[in-house]
Amino acid sequence: MNKLNRFKRISNLVILMSEKPYIPPAWMFRDKKPPDDDAVFEVLTRVVFQGGLSWQLMDRKWPDFQRAFADFSIDEIANFDDDKLAELIEDASIIRNSQKIEATIYNAQEFIAIRKEFGSFLKYLNSLDKLNNYALIVKEFSKRFKRFGPKSSFIFLYSIGEDIKREE
Repeated sequence: MNKLNRFKRISNLVILMSEKPYIPPAWMFRDKKPPDDDAVFEVLTRVVFQGGLSWQLMDRKWPDFQRAFADFSIDEIANFDDDKLAELIEDASIIRNSQKIEATIYNAQEFIAIRKEFGSFLKYLNSLDKLNNYALIVKEFSKRFKRFGPKSSFIFLYSIGEDIKREE
């Protein structure tokens, strides 16, 4: 088979594959809202750790993250001390990026502050301006949460069922 025919076959395969309906991963809340702030926080943390890594790696390691981070109990994580931080940095079953681990603890503390002010994260989110494809929310998140830039914000919002449009 010459290279041109092989390319045509591959191109047709790519077109056929792209015509399949997109099925989001099980951890995304596309057709429903997360049940509570801990579930929202788990998605936020997953997006933080996902940056620069493969989705498959995160899927494989996620049960260990759930164990290491107290099933994403915001109250517990917000109170992690230096000993717990050191323990997490040494835990080979998770991604041992100290900046992302520290960001997770900081972000849990931010969630508590949001909960005190608004009652829940989703009430906070609903209080923000969602116009212009969430542009102001993305800026707010980038300022408020650590290790959380515009791309992370868009993935997070999409993952918790917000009506975010994909950037071209």
